Amino acid sequence: MSYVVYEVESTRIVEEKRYGKTAYETAKAAKAARTRMINKGRYTEDQIKVQEYLAYKLIEKKVPVINKMTGLTVYESVNLPYSCSVASDAYWQN
Repeated sequence: MSYVVYEVESTRIVEEKRYGKTAYETAKAAKAARTRMINKGRYTEDQIKVQEYLAYKLIEKKVPVINKMTGLTVYESVNLPYSCSVASDAYWQN
């Protein structure tokens, strides 16, 4: 079971810059990371929360993007890197 720290408004998973981590093995470790981010002034207590990953996937927002190949609108995770998105040219190159 893993835990994530995410922005409440956008539901984007936040990375702890010092360690480069986005997932934590225990809730205690995730809460400690959240506290470090708040203490550094990057966020306030109301802006970020800790959630178990599977529960987080239920609330994660999807954003509409236009598929470069078909021109249709599809929905992707807010956490999907742009290079992996069907809206990017890099996705469709060999």
